[in-house]
Amino acid sequence: MKINRVEPIAVSLPMKKPVVMAGVEIARADNVFVRIETDNGIVGWGEAASAPTMTGETVESMMAAIGYLAPVLEGREAEDIAGARATMAARMYANNGAKAAIEIALHDLVGRATNRPVHALLGGKQRSRMPVLGVIGTGERSSDLREAEKKKAEGYVAFKIKVGIDAPGVDGERTRHLCRILGPDALISSDANQGWSSDEALQYVRAVAEDGLAFFEQPVAADDLSGMAAIAAAAGKIAIGADEGIHSLEDIRRHHERHAARGVSLKAIKLGGMRGALEAGRLCDELAMNVNVSAKTGESSIACAAATHIAAALPQIAWGLTLTNAGLSEDVTAQPLRIAQGHVEVSDRPGLGIEVDEERLRRFRRGGPVRQVA
Repeated sequence: MKINRVEPIAVSLPMKKPVVMAGVEIARADNVFVRIETDNGIVGWGEAASAPTMTGETVESMMAAIGYLAPVLEGREAEDIAGARATMAARMYANNGAKAAIEIALHDLVGRATNRPVHALLGGKQRSRMPVLGVIGTGERSSDLREAEKKKAEGYVAFKIKVGIDAPGVDGERTRHLCRILGPDALISSDANQGWSSDEALQYVRAVAEDGLAFFEQPVAADDLSGMAAIAAAAGKIAIGADEGIHSLEDIRRHHERHAARGVSLKAIKLGGMRGALEAGRLCDELAMNVNVSAKTGESSIACAAATHIAAALPQIAWGLTLTNAGLSEDVTAQPLRIAQGHVEVSDRPGLGIEVDEERLRRFRRGGPVRQVA
């Protein structure tokens, strides 16, 4: 079974309501889908969100990267995913989101061809049902409080509060109110998305020190390990997590050695795909670091299904699973990945377990593929 065609498709997906985080408001998600078809007509799908401040990639750069890699991959055996990963690594540095979209599509394709779910290709599932973090990030205090009450009523037991938007004292007060609403039994985290200086982050952790916050993600710039370590040392019961600072196994080791984080958020787009995220999660478990598996804001059921299979196959996901497809006005799948009572069930259907509605996808398309000769 050989790869016949690798097609990148740029889309812009509208959000139900904007997600507000440090320095940015996301009203539309600009993503790239990858459709891979084999010589016997089997199709697999992958997806990656553009993330200029996380992976350095825009839709345009991912379209160009996938167009560059496509001729190198076409004609290869589709089942040789490890070989495809090695080929992409040899032919192109970085561009992990573009590579992830291709690699996810290959997993979906091979799963469909062999009648196996993707988690079986990753070594088998360790769990069938997982808590999903309800993201609270409207940018406004009263609407955040309403959103927290709504998600709690829907059965969510884990939450992520977007901070780094206002001054630490203002965000600290909002966090305290949200923690009281969500209750002591919830897993509550906050995420500054690199939005603060070390001094501001320290002010925030002191303000919320006794309010039940389990972990605080990426308080300062991704490359500021000294700042991360200083905040971690002062945070007491609140664990510090790294997200934008994690792009490799070496990044995980470096954060661990510097005592800069007690856990990490793993995204396929940062680690070049599902297997990169799986390797990273296994290393975290060896180092006794907590794991959150996450899709990027605005990713559809394709990328969210991939995140679910990764999370199911890992030794532990102590910090839960963050899925984002429910924030879209309209998904591109016939039956979007479903969250019920704040949890998601991992699919045992072949591949990712989702079916893309290509007619719906075309409505959100941003233009044709870009291909270059490798």
